[in-house]
Amino acid sequence: MTEETLDPIRKRMSETDEKIVRLLKKRASLAREVGKIKQNNGVGVYDPARESLLLGELEKWAEDDVLPGVYLKAIFREIISACRELQKPLTVACLGPAATFSHLAAQSHFGGSTAFVFHSTISQVFDEMERGRVSLGVVPIENTFEGSVNFTLDRLIHTPLKVIGEIYQRISHCLLSTETGLERIRKIYSHPQAFAQCQDWLRRKLPDAEYVDVSSTAAAAGLALKEKGTGAIGSVLAASAYGLGILAEEIQDHASNTTRFIVLGSKTPAPTGKDKTSIIFGTAHSPGALYRALGAFAAREINLMKIESYPLKDRMWEYLFFADFGGHETDGIIKDCLAELKGMTTFVKVLGSYPRAGESL
Repeated sequence: MTEETLDPIRKRMSETDEKIVRLLKKRASLAREVGKIKQNNGVGVYDPARESLLLGELEKWAEDDVLPGVYLKAIFREIISACRELQKPLTVACLGPAATFSHLAAQSHFGGSTAFVFHSTISQVFDEMERGRVSLGVVPIENTFEGSVNFTLDRLIHTPLKVIGEIYQRISHCLLSTETGLERIRKIYSHPQAFAQCQDWLRRKLPDAEYVDVSSTAAAAGLALKEKGTGAIGSVLAASAYGLGILAEEIQDHASNTTRFIVLGSKTPAPTGKDKTSIIFGTAHSPGALYRALGAFAAREINLMKIESYPLKDRMWEYLFFADFGGHETDGIIKDCLAELKGMTTFVKVLGSYPRAGESL
C-alpha cells in the first residue's frame, strides 16, 4: 500500500475527526446547561439511572461489528465523565493508593476525568462519605473466589448511606518488575488476596521466591520499583503507573476471577426497568421463619439473586441475611413484598435500589 492510496482515506478520517470534535463541543455546551438546571434545583450531577439508560441506548447503535459495543461503551463513558466534570467536579473515594483494583473499578465506571480520593481502609471510605467530604464512594463487597468482604457488610448494617450502583471488575493479575526475567526474581510483594488468587502459578513458576504481604497491589508495585531482584503482583494499570515491566500476564489461577464493587451515595436513583435492590433482614429463632420470609419473594416471582447469612457481632449465634433481588423499591410488586417481609421479620433495611451492572452491552 502506497502513500497515494492512504492519503485520501486519511483525509476523510481527518474530516470525520473535525466533525466529531464539533459535535463533542456541542454536547459539552448542552451538558453545561443541564448542570445549571441541576444546580438550581439542588440535584446532584451524577445520575446513575440516566447514565445507565444512555449506555443502554448504545445497543441500538452497535448492531454491526465495525465498532463493537464494548469499545463504543468505553468511549462514551469517557465522554460522559468529561461532560459531568464540566457541570460540577465529582470526587470519588476508593481504596488506594492509585492503581489498585478498586481504583481500576472506579475509573472504569466514572471515567478518567473524575477526581479520585484514595484511602487505606474500607471504613475510611465510609467515614469520608458520611461526613460529606466526597461525592461518592466505591468499596468491594464480594469476590467470586474469596467470598464476601466482611468489613463492607459490617458498615452497611449501620450506615445511612445508600447503595446507588454496582461495578463488576475482572481481576487480571500480572507479575511486575524492573528485572528482565523470572530467573532474577527472589522476592515478591503483594496483597494477601492476590497471593491466594495466584498460588498455583507461583508454585509452578517461582517456588523458591520469598512472598511478602503488603497493604495493596499498588503498594507492592512501589516496593518492587525500588528493590532489585523483586517483583509485585498487580494490574496492568499498576505497571503503567509505576513504570514497571510485565514479566507475566494473566497469572491468576481462575480466568473468571471477578470482584463486585458497590457505589455509595446519599440518594436512591430513579428506576430504569433493569434494576437491583439490596436489603438486610433478620428473622426470629423459630421453625420456618426464613422459609416464610423467602415465600414473600417466591409468591410474587421476584428473582432472588443472592442471599447470605451474616453473624451478629454482639449476639452469639444470631444472624442477619443480606439479599439482592431484581426490581426497584418503588415498583409496586417490590413495595408489596417489602411490606409483607416487614410483617414477618424482626428487622428490614433497604440498602438501595440501583441499575444492574452488565445489562447494557
